[in-house]
Amino acid sequence: IDKDALDAQVKERKMQEAAEKAQHERFAHDMKKNDKLMCLLEERQKKEIKDMNKALNEFQKNFQRPETRREFDLNDPQALKKDRPARVSDDDPRCTISGMQKFMGEDLNYDQRMKFQKEQLREWFLQQQKEWKNALADQKLADDLYDKFRIELDRKIMEEQRKEEESRRNVCAATKTFNRIQVAELDHKNELEKAQKIKDDMEEITCLLRGDFLSENPDQAIGPWSKHPVLVDRWKGMNQEQRMAIRQFQKEQALEK
Repeated sequence: IDKDALDAQVKERKMQEAAEKAQHERFAHDMKKNDKLMCLLEERQKKEIKDMNKALNEFQKNFQRPETRREFDLNDPQALKKDRPARVSDDDPRCTISGMQKFMGEDLNYDQRMKFQKEQLREWFLQQQKEWKNALADQKLADDLYDKFRIELDRKIMEEQRKEEESRRNVCAATKTFNRIQVAELDHKNELEKAQKIKDDMEEITCLLRGDFLSENPDQAIGPWSKHPVLVDRWKGMNQEQRMAIRQFQKEQALEK
C-alpha cells in the first residue's frame, strides 16, 4: 500500500470524523436551545396562570365579599349582635297588648319593607350585572393579550427556525464546497505524484541503460589515482588497444629471441 495514499485516506477519515463531530455538536446545541426555549415558554405560561389567579382572587376579594351576598344574613356570625332586641321601650310599636311581640297580619311596615327589598334586589342585580360585564371585559382583554403574545411568540419562533435552517444550509453548502476543493486538490496531488514517479522511473531506467554497469564501459575499472591500477570488482576485460599492445610486445620479444 502506498504510504501517501494511506496518509490521504487517514487525513480524509479524520476530516469526516471532524465533520461528524461538528454536526453532532450543532445538533446538541439546537436541542439545548429548544429545551431552553420550552422552559422559557413553560415559565411564562406558569407566570400568566399565576397572574390570572391573583387577579381573580383580587376581584373576589374586592367585589365579591361575603357581606355583599344576599344570603349573608343567614350565615352572619354577628347576626345576634346586629339584631334588634324584642323590646326597645314602652312605646315600641312591636309590643302588643298581649305581650306577644308579633302576630300574623300585624305587619304595618309591609309596604315600605317590600319596596325597600325590591330596591335592594334591584341594586344587587344591577351591581352583579355590572360586575359580570366588567369580568367579561377583563377576561376578553386578557384573552386578546394572550392571543397577541402567542402569535408574536410563534412568529419569533418561526423566524428563529428559518434563520437556523438558512444557517444550516449555508454550513452544508460551505462543507460541500470545501470537500470538493479537498477532493480536487487530492486528485491533483495524486496526478502530480504519479507523473513524478513515472518521470523518476524513466530517469532511473535511462540512467541504468546509459550507465557504466550495463554498458560494460572498460573505463570504470581504472582507479581514481592512476590509470595503471585496476579495480578488480569492475574490470570487464582488456580492450582492443590493450590486446593489440600485448600482441605487439609479444612480437617484439619473438624478434629479439
